[in-house]
Amino acid sequence: MNYSNRFDRNISALFWNGIREGGLGHARQLARLWLGQHRQARIRRRNSPAALVPPILIASLTGRCNLSCANCYSRVHHRQPDPEMTADQWAEVFFQAEALGVAVIMLAGGEPLLRRDIIDLTRRHRDIVFPVFTNGFLIDADLISSFRRRSNLIPVISLEGFEQDTDVRRGRGVFEVINDRMTLLAENGIFFGASITVRSDTFDDVTSPDFINRMRKAGCRLLIFVEFVPIDAGSAGLALTVEQRRQLMTIERSPGKKAVCIVFPGDEEQYGGCLAAGRGFVHVNPWGGLEPCPFAPYSDTNLRRTPLREALRSRLLTAIRDNHHRLTETSGGCALWAQREWVEKLAAGENNQDNLLS
Repeated sequence: MNYSNRFDRNISALFWNGIREGGLGHARQLARLWLGQHRQARIRRRNSPAALVPPILIASLTGRCNLSCANCYSRVHHRQPDPEMTADQWAEVFFQAEALGVAVIMLAGGEPLLRRDIIDLTRRHRDIVFPVFTNGFLIDADLISSFRRRSNLIPVISLEGFEQDTDVRRGRGVFEVINDRMTLLAENGIFFGASITVRSDTFDDVTSPDFINRMRKAGCRLLIFVEFVPIDAGSAGLALTVEQRRQLMTIERSPGKKAVCIVFPGDEEQYGGCLAAGRGFVHVNPWGGLEPCPFAPYSDTNLRRTPLREALRSRLLTAIRDNHHRLTETSGGCALWAQREWVEKLAAGENNQDNLLS
């Protein structure tokens, strides 16, 4: 089976899992979202092979944040070379993405809720799912109203696991605020999720039935397990072991959790290698640079000046896609981060790929 068809089928299966595991209260919402995903998949197929279109676009709306978490990849990577893109510029990116068949636009940051002008744009794109990866602090009555009106806008609150691990990385008292926000979302009948950074030292806790049950009882129906990537010096020991990663891959296929479980970047072996650079997803930084992945902050094209269709065929992204089968390093959670010297040289215009990628 073609890897892109497999990816489409797996995305579709996630929504059906959501209908089954998420409860009758959200079944109609998830069914509408599934139909939108199906329509976008048809558009993607019509655009191929003229344009390689990933199902997922990760949009980092801002480099600013109201927290200062330890080992934050966004804070390490964001250099703020230019003013952040305006709401009108993001609106154009979203319209181009929808026209090409992008199905999911993950809103990230920094803290994306600092850009409510962009959050408001989601109402124009009913066939696209917009997960909002937020620390939760800025969720208020106005945002609750937006979440209730727009079934395609899904809050995803970031945490590290139980209270101690979350507060150590994110700040004292953060876990308590997260609990309050989850209670508020649940009381308003909103389908919401949690994004959990999985490290080697927290693996047993965050994958335990106890933790998953606590999240479910809090009203969380979507759990996204994000593999830790050792960005900061001295943090390599926090990356998952080979055995932990193997066990993590099974969590998506374990039934009966009453929640949808997703692992990111997931089991890329079934897709023939790395899914970055547009094979499965691509990243737009706050200043319009089109990057292969949030953990590979390199770009040779900017969406302020270049249409998305053309930018997806950039020299850098094409070279990475052509070598996807060689990007299999998983000990650090991200093959491109493990091969960052090679990516840096490609971004600088060095094209001798055989000598660059070991």
